[in-house]
This record gives sequence, structure tokens and C-alpha cells, in this order.
Amino acid sequence: MVRRSVLFTPGDRPEMCRKAPETGADVVVFDLEDAVAPARKAEARTAVADVLTSGLDPDCEVCVRVTADDAAADLDVLLDDTPDELRLDALMLPKVETSEDVRRLANQATEREHDLPVFALVETARGVLHAEGIAAAEPTTAVCFGAEDLAADVGASRTEEGTEVLYAREHAVLAASAAGVDAIDTVFTDIENRERLRTETEFAAELGYDGKMAIHPAQVDPINDAYTPSPERVAWAERVLDARAEADADGRGVFRVDGEMIDAPLIAQAERVIERANAAGR
Repeated sequence: MVRRSVLFTPGDRPEMCRKAPETGADVVVFDLEDAVAPARKAEARTAVADVLTSGLDPDCEVCVRVTADDAAADLDVLLDDTPDELRLDALMLPKVETSEDVRRLANQATEREHDLPVFALVETARGVLHAEGIAAAEPTTAVCFGAEDLAADVGASRTEEGTEVLYAREHAVLAASAAGVDAIDTVFTDIENRERLRTETEFAAELGYDGKMAIHPAQVDPINDAYTPSPERVAWAERVLDARAEADADGRGVFRVDGEMIDAPLIAQAERVIERANAAGR
């Protein structure tokens, strides 16, 4: 499963929720948390539940970000007496600080007869420090890093360079990788600056992130493009995997491609390149 772009859509805007899958995002997240004013929570819950049971069946993954301090109330509406036509693939939990937070949400869904994986949004100092346990929790399918809330939590000033959150950003991706789950990078708040968004996304990919969160449909294409390998990179990966097949037949664990010695880590890189290329239709 490829999760290059994870697009948030306000839960109280059902018309936007229905259109979100048309943006090309790999994951759409109907948001009941930050994007919805407290006075509109009840309306948003009902609106999202209606969308999820309206025959929605997109190619992308469908997720709902629940309210951090009132997830049970969200689930009461989202999962109450919902028939088989409910289209909901996962839940996202904001401000996750311990593995127990993830398990509690998953258990609440199970109690309502729905087994759903959890995108764990790590965006506080405590959450970053407990990222390994959060990532390793059985319901966790991805660790998402939230730089803006983290900066506010620790009193840091956000800068264009991002050095104030770099340690936490790297820690989150390491925790996700160690647990074998996806790592999703923080949002980029300057909606108009597509060039810098692409640079930021390319840097996140270099750090090891599998995808990036988006707050506007216009951000989806630049994010997907940044995670789409070039034709040259795809050709290299294909040569590596072809040579791997020949090496396997000959009983060799290490082999050469274009003068480079190839072993397990580079094979894994080649497989990821092909996976991302396939997701982009290449």
C-alpha cells in the first residue's frame, strides 16, 4: 500500500469530502479535529457518517481523524448501526503520547464491531519520546509527524530550515521503520509555495518518510510527484531486480549492476522505487 499523499478535508464540508478522492491523494482524511470548530462537531460527525455510508467507493484509502479528547463520541456516530456499505479503512488519532492511546481507540472501534488500523499522529514532546512504543502498538499502521503542534508544545519557533524539529522528525521516521509501519511527514502550511513544498517533500523522502500530509488539494500533485521516481531511477531499479533474479538462480547473495555492488539494502531500495512507480502509473 502506497501512502505518498495524505489529504485532510474538513468534516463539516461534506461536498468537499465527496470530491477529495478525485484529487489523486493516496489517502483522504475526513477531519473532525482541528478543521472543525467545537460548535460544529455534532454536525461534522453526522456529515462524515453520511458520506461514509453514501456508496463512496474510491480507489484511495479513506480515513477519519477523530477528536483527541472525545473520540468515543465521534465513534458513536460514525460506527453506530452502520451497515456493510460503510467505507472506512482507518482512523487517525491526534496528539498520541503512548501506545495505550492507540490501543484504546482501536478497542473503542472493536467494541462497536469495527476492526480499524490507526494512523498515530505524534505531535507533542511526550509523543515523540514514546514514538517507538506507539509505532510498535499492534493497531498502528502509520506514524504521522506533526511539526506545528510539536513546536507549540515545546515553545520552539518554526523556521524555514526546520532545524528546531529535525531531531523529532528523524526520531519519528526511525520509530516507524523499526516497527515496520509507514512514516508520514508533517504538513506544509504555505499553500501557495508549490516549489518549496516539493523541496520539503523530497527532503522528507530522503529522511525515509513514505508520504506527506496535505492540507489543500493543490498540494497533492507536488507531493505525489516528489515521491514518483524518475525514469532513470526506475530503469536502475528494474536492472537491479532483474540481476537479483539471475543471482538467486546462481545462488549468489551479492551481485553487480552498473559497476555497483548490490546487496539486500539496495534491493530493498529498488523494490520501493518500483512500488512508488507503480502507484504513479509508471
